[in-house]
Amino acid sequence: MDSMETRRNAIVELINERGTVSFAQLKESFPQVSEMTLRTDLKLLDEAKRILRIHGGARSVQVIIGTDDFLNRKSVRNIPQKQKIARKALTLLREDTTVFLDSGSTATMFARQFPDQSNLIYTTGLSCATELADLSRPAVMLPGGRLNRYSQSVFGFSAIKELERVNFHQAFLGITGFHHQTGFTCGISDEAVLKQTSIRQSEQVVVMMDSSKIGVKCSFNICGLRDVDIVVSDGELPEDFLEECKKYGVTVL
Repeated sequence: MDSMETRRNAIVELINERGTVSFAQLKESFPQVSEMTLRTDLKLLDEAKRILRIHGGARSVQVIIGTDDFLNRKSVRNIPQKQKIARKALTLLREDTTVFLDSGSTATMFARQFPDQSNLIYTTGLSCATELADLSRPAVMLPGGRLNRYSQSVFGFSAIKELERVNFHQAFLGITGFHHQTGFTCGISDEAVLKQTSIRQSEQVVVMMDSSKIGVKCSFNICGLRDVDIVVSDGELPEDFLEECKKYGVTVL
């Protein structure tokens, strides 16, 4: 690995670790690198979708689930994998049940393929609600709460209190990463608490994740494998993760 690639990997690691990094902090962390080189690094890392450039610095793509621009970029990545995951997850769906559907691009693909059948669906994803609005038979509920403009979802105390009043048959969750040391994680504290609430309120917990999430460690823990019933993925999960799933009795689809 050459020095340029090593430096850019280190920049991504720093941004992922801190969530948001100013250009001044970046210069402080890489004092031997010129400003022009650092700006070029950020530009190319943004184009490669490894970080998200913002005014005066950069943010981690693991923490920010997107401005409009990033959400659009995210929605066109790994489309076949997301479609495959959504199709598999939909086979688990039961009619006349109450379902929690998380926010995110995979959850949105799930909502896009949702059958027009009788279900009570609570979703925190605005894009999910938009997809479900085309259906006539499900009842779709958006819990009240604070709008996260980056992930285009509802979160916060009000949303959590509303979910605490509902008993779900199934929860379909999206996650930002899984690491063997931390379990399932995401980059926003309040969203982690909301996901934990949906887990506690659900008879069956289904995690939808593609294999790229393995080995990714974000700031806030959601749960461990012991708290999950089913993992739905793209069929490319590493063997050590599959062995961990067996250990905890987690079904992998």
